[in-house]
Amino acid sequence: MRFSTRSLLYVFAIIASIFYLLPMYTLVNVSLKSTEDLVYGPVVPPRQVYFGAYQEAWTQISDYFLNSVKMTLPATIISTLLGSLSGYAFFRFRSKITNIIFLLMVTGFYVPPQAILIALIKFISSIGLYGSIYGLILTHIAYGMPITTLLFRNYYESIPKEILDSSEIDGAGEWLKFIKIIFPLSLPGMAVVLTFQFTNIWNDFLFGLVLSQGRYSQPVTVAIANLKGTTLAAWNVQMAGAAIGAIPIVIFYIFGTKLIIKGLTAGAIKA
Repeated sequence: MRFSTRSLLYVFAIIASIFYLLPMYTLVNVSLKSTEDLVYGPVVPPRQVYFGAYQEAWTQISDYFLNSVKMTLPATIISTLLGSLSGYAFFRFRSKITNIIFLLMVTGFYVPPQAILIALIKFISSIGLYGSIYGLILTHIAYGMPITTLLFRNYYESIPKEILDSSEIDGAGEWLKFIKIIFPLSLPGMAVVLTFQFTNIWNDFLFGLVLSQGRYSQPVTVAIANLKGTTLAAWNVQMAGAAIGAIPIVIFYIFGTKLIIKGLTAGAIKA
């Protein structure tokens, strides 16, 4: 019975993995096809590997790719640092007022972006940042603050309070405790927040579509959506563009996997 159950679980896991990997296989498979091979469908392997689609896609989206880098890196770093500070403040200074403020802040994460687009466009235009990368950076920082604050405050709950109490005996203030104790201990949690923010900001399409203009501010997600032929849909070029756009996310996860797992499991078991 034990062997049979385990075998069924393995079979189920293999089947689930195949279905999970099928879209990625289709992405890579179609991107390596020539225009003539597209008629054989997305599952059939290419008769001959063709890298021309990648070259064509990169030619069209390279400037937008750089825009995404300029937008994502500062927005991710700033929102993460601000979230760590605000999360620490809500963790250390608790009262009815701060709890209400925290609840209101976290509620902002559940407000759909579509509901605030008109007000957001008017605000970004009023401060002269519409159509620029700086407007997108400011938007992602503001929209990321609720979730980064929530994640950091929950992570700080796993840090033993005895460490902070002992530092108070030595005369350490709140700022010194954050720099010398909390910040070094929160690196696994910071890896989770950085990954979450980097993924969301890099993959954002809605804000990039409505707040940017032209090749000097539009992110790569918008450029990939515009990869299409004039007389027919160049699916191989679009898939190649999507594969190029996914490379930074894959690299980010590869190098941060250990810290991400450690941060996600922190606080699951407390002594």
